[in-house]
Amino acid sequence: MTEYDAPLRDMQFVIEELVGLSEVAALPGHEDLTSDTVRAILEEAAKFGREVLSPINRSGDIEGSRLENGVVVTPKGFKEAYKAYVDGGWNTLQFEPELGGQGLPMLVSTPVFEMWDSANLGFALCPVLSIAGAEMLEKYGTDEQKEKWIPKLVSGEWTGTMVLTEPGAGSDVGALKTRAVPEGNHYRISGQKIFTTWGEHDFTENIVHMVLARTPDAPPGTRGISLFIVPKFMVNDDGTLGPRNDLRPVSLEHKLGIHASPTCVMQFGENEGAIGYLVGEECRGMQYMFSMMNNARLAVGREGVGIATRAYQQAASYARERIQGRDAVNPGAGQVAIIRHPDVRRNLMTMRTLTEAARALGYYVAAQLDVARKHPDAETRAQAQARVDLLVPVVKAWSTDCGVTVASIGVQVHGGAGFIEETGAAQHYRDSRITPIYEGTNGIQAIDLVTRKIIGDGGQSVALLIEEMADTEIPDSRIEAPFLQTLADLKQATSYFVDPPTDDPRAALAGATPYLTALGTITGCWLMARSAAIASDKLANGAGDDAPFYEAKITSARFYADTFCPQASASLATAMSGSADLMALADEAF
Repeated sequence: MTEYDAPLRDMQFVIEELVGLSEVAALPGHEDLTSDTVRAILEEAAKFGREVLSPINRSGDIEGSRLENGVVVTPKGFKEAYKAYVDGGWNTLQFEPELGGQGLPMLVSTPVFEMWDSANLGFALCPVLSIAGAEMLEKYGTDEQKEKWIPKLVSGEWTGTMVLTEPGAGSDVGALKTRAVPEGNHYRISGQKIFTTWGEHDFTENIVHMVLARTPDAPPGTRGISLFIVPKFMVNDDGTLGPRNDLRPVSLEHKLGIHASPTCVMQFGENEGAIGYLVGEECRGMQYMFSMMNNARLAVGREGVGIATRAYQQAASYARERIQGRDAVNPGAGQVAIIRHPDVRRNLMTMRTLTEAARALGYYVAAQLDVARKHPDAETRAQAQARVDLLVPVVKAWSTDCGVTVASIGVQVHGGAGFIEETGAAQHYRDSRITPIYEGTNGIQAIDLVTRKIIGDGGQSVALLIEEMADTEIPDSRIEAPFLQTLADLKQATSYFVDPPTDDPRAALAGATPYLTALGTITGCWLMARSAAIASDKLANGAGDDAPFYEAKITSARFYADTFCPQASASLATAMSGSADLMALADEAF
């Protein structure tokens, strides 16, 4: 397995030239942010990923976490890596200074955490939910809860989890049965939860679980769900740790990938019941949890980019070194590296351009989120938030699908060696496969996009995006022609959902996934086209040593438009095909 080398030049390009660091730096609280500061942060993060996290990625996959006498033991080097992570202040990047954070925008923290995802996805999964939990409590917690739990989550001294899923209630969260019985100023929690990421470990002395449960008189379904803070150890008034709470890991899931990350079956309340503290009001837990889930969905989309980057680097390195076959143009020159073969090159270009497009989309949405949070004008904030709401399911689903595709192609580039664990390509594929399932499967993301974000607002939000994309000046005709064609197809498909030609209630559900795929692909092409326009301008004005980088940007955008715009149009045709063929067979025929 090759070690991770952060793509700093591409990250800097997207941050500074494509998305626009200057606009984010102009927001209140970010006035002191400069390109030099951002570059210094990225360089230090790259060093941490390369020197600390990447070297234990493969060994962590082999060793895995294990449960011994009720205690989860993480792989060798992971506990020390987490201490270095906390000591370096990395967990505090995006939190406001009054919470003990560094106050950096999402546009800066996103590429930093992408590096952790690339270098060691199993490790990187741990901080994600701690950050999401702290942000949720800042929004919905009481003053006492904020004071008690947030500082330790921000610093990384404690970690957090998001505890939703039960054996009989997977994506149908409303079917959960974990109970919360009021008792004085707290509740007693009892029930079993599964698929709890980093639910138990040896990194920190305490773990703060955010648990969904149902109070005794709550209505059925999601309307009756409440959210509770349930710590591993109770916390005294002076901040010291008290007795162990009534919860424990029953077992660790045996998974396809991310072996270093302990995915726990958690039992709450085997004895008197685990003590939990209500967040906000009863029966509003899903609303509060969604604030965590939306943060986590952006993070999972970023994980797709991270694993794609690692898989691409591995495949490109192998293709440059693997000698096999003869060059089609000059077969008499002897054997050449496989990177000279057109089919291998097509694979590499597919990997490269999907990764670049997904990275650009993720950073673009991160910047929009910064604007939504901090812009002084209320209307501008609202417009940015609407764009974020529209694209969150796309970032999560499309980017993770890209990650799986890129990792799979990476195995293919290696040929038979890719199917052998020792090369490392298989680990990237195995690790990537969880991301389309995390935080609401990609099918659920697609349904959310079409039913709530498209049909729900009469197509207004996506219409504004389409209008902005259509108004973008694209000087390269090789990119402009396929892009404008597929953009017209997107407009037609959107009309199909907003004003359907059929009264079939399943038609929108049947077309949701291909529509999301197309929207992600087209938005990615828009950002690639803008990148090519910037590159052309730079080259026209003398790019110096950066000329090869900008030339590659133009080539990537052309390849992407030629390859993926036709695929997006085909997906949109499928999206409008209705549900008849999908539902025609009897259940027993499958």
